[in-house]
Amino acid sequence: MSGLDKNRQRNCTVCFRATPQKVQMLEARVKASGMPKGKYILESVLHQKISIAVGKYQSDRMSLELQKLRMALESTDGAEQQEVLTECKSLLEQLIEISRKPADTELEMER
Repeated sequence: MSGLDKNRQRNCTVCFRATPQKVQMLEARVKASGMPKGKYILESVLHQKISIAVGKYQSDRMSLELQKLRMALESTDGAEQQEVLTECKSLLEQLIEISRKPADTELEMER
């Protein structure tokens, strides 16, 4: 990072790779929005609904997260425990939402 960036409020860079076709689609959406590219991408990413996909890999990741939360609850006390409980509540809300959706809705979302 250059010395000029150290006093900037937004001094971190985030990069990702995309195919030329995806870049074209992104550029078209940015142009249609009328926003600067950085602002458009941040708004798109940060204000989307987070959903958990189902499948073996995701369920393995879910079980690992649940184990981490359990260990955190066992090893913390007071205010830290409240923070972990908030994470647990969020995770359980997502699980409940997934269990209420019919399977065909999830397939449509993946397409």
